[in-house]
Amino acid sequence: MPYLMQRNKGEELNRLYPEDRPVNDWYRFVLSYPPHLVKDYIARFELDEKSSVLDPFCGTGTTLVACKKQGIKSIGIEANPVVKFAASVKTDWHIDPDVLIDHAEIVASETRDLLLSEGVDDDPLFQPLDKDDSIELRTLSPEQEKLIITNSISSKPLHKALALIEKIHELKHNRCYDYERLALAKQLVYTASNLRFGPEVGVGKAKPDSPVVGPWLAGIRSMCEDLIQVRPNAHIPSIVHFGDARNMRQLLEPQSIDAVITSPPYPNEKDYTRTTRLESVLLGFMTDRHDLRTHKTNLIRSNTRGVYKKDDDKDWVAKFDSIQKLAETIENRRIELNKTSGFEKLYAHVVRHYFGGMTRHLENLKPVLKPGACLAYVVGDQASYFRILIKTGNLLAEIAERLGYKVIDIDLFRKRFSTATQQYIREEVVLLRWEGQSKG
Repeated sequence: MPYLMQRNKGEELNRLYPEDRPVNDWYRFVLSYPPHLVKDYIARFELDEKSSVLDPFCGTGTTLVACKKQGIKSIGIEANPVVKFAASVKTDWHIDPDVLIDHAEIVASETRDLLLSEGVDDDPLFQPLDKDDSIELRTLSPEQEKLIITNSISSKPLHKALALIEKIHELKHNRCYDYERLALAKQLVYTASNLRFGPEVGVGKAKPDSPVVGPWLAGIRSMCEDLIQVRPNAHIPSIVHFGDARNMRQLLEPQSIDAVITSPPYPNEKDYTRTTRLESVLLGFMTDRHDLRTHKTNLIRSNTRGVYKKDDDKDWVAKFDSIQKLAETIENRRIELNKTSGFEKLYAHVVRHYFGGMTRHLENLKPVLKPGACLAYVVGDQASYFRILIKTGNLLAEIAERLGYKVIDIDLFRKRFSTATQQYIREEVVLLRWEGQSKG
């Protein structure tokens, strides 16, 4: 019986999946902003099927998916290759779920057979009685090992994941291939790995063994159920470009964008490439340290692990007294506290480079905006650097106004608890409008 005919398309799916559930759980960062926020600003900006929305820091595609579900064209830009891949797959709804689930079941069956032939069962509770504990497990290369966080994944789950990747490649189906790889990316992180997520990604209690093929197939089934709901909007255009949000003119047509809804990185010590390091390596998006550095250079400088000697984004805010004063305050506090580590010495530089990069972004954005375009930037205040408050929203509003944007408002999105200050700090949405010409 066809997969689509095996389940109720209405009441059951509504019970299993809240309104914002479909598509958004295929793969995402832990701290993403909610789809309802995008829908709120779609309504506030009075966007419709004739509009075109840009997310220049699109991540795994929250804005793009929300726009597509509302029947609105969207374009995303993302500099992290595995994340760009995720956003591209999440916004492609043309796949027939029956084809996807049928092929995935073949892949799962052959992977399980392969593992059993090697003396390994996908379910740790049902290992073969005659298993040989001395079997040679699949491993990563030394270069790959250097890229992932130490102890990210235990040897047996890694062996199973590599066997599954091998079968996905061997049995490659052009329409199913990317969906199957994306499902694996999610299960690697949330089921098979030892990773834990808090303010920063880290390693939790090691799992000596964990199922891989079963959770992966369950993820594929979840994708298919989502696709049943969203396929009516599959024809709505949604394009994801691999690129740098500070230099996007060559990617977009002049005066083609009606609105921007986005959440850029915040200035803090989160290395966003660490969040996706495991799946980036196992799926082949990153093979050595040269790849890692190349990817980092295309990102806004929001943390000390992504700052390089040749960086010049700080020059864009050389005449912004408020940002220079903030950087000086951070540096003075470092000296006062006698903090001398290499990372701590870079805190003031990160602040200048971050706001310089955002200035560069906003300046290069202007030619692609239609006159009257509305913009929403979801940002958060920070206190990671010696507990000195960085009012991200206020500073971005000041930069935007200096560049000729009209500041409409700064909405409070939510408050969150800061472990650095033991106080609640603000996450805000900076609302701007581009009238079509710069001041002066």
